[in-house]
Amino acid sequence: MEIAIASDHRGYVLKNKIIEYYKNKYEMTDLGTYSEESCDYPDFGFALGEYVRENNVFGIAICGSGIGISIACNKVKGIRCAKVENESEAYYTRNDNDANVVAFSADISFEDAIKIIDKFINTPFSNIERHIRRINKISMYEEGKYEC
Repeated sequence: MEIAIASDHRGYVLKNKIIEYYKNKYEMTDLGTYSEESCDYPDFGFALGEYVRENNVFGIAICGSGIGISIACNKVKGIRCAKVENESEAYYTRNDNDANVVAFSADISFEDAIKIIDKFINTPFSNIERHIRRINKISMYEEGKYEC
């Protein structure tokens, strides 16, 4: 399994720890940033979203709060990114929302990040009709085919 990961400068250290932890278990694709020099999280959120969409892989996004990069990822058509803070949220965003990118704050502990990632990638989408219907509405809206 391949996992793509990206961060801004605030998430750089955590991103590298995550890559090191998983490198022998998964194919880890590092989409930057590659230093702690100040940079703009949208650049990396967009790159991650595009990569996840084009390669049908899971993504991990990290920025200072986790919020900005998740917003950027969600601007990419076909991406469902959720900023999560615990394993329960990671479970529900996969089970109910079929999210393909998980985002979190650079301030989260490494141990909690690993627990969240493991829960995220090991939780299948439920395929329950109501969840499929809701996700389809999001896709229709992205395509301009859904009216509120």
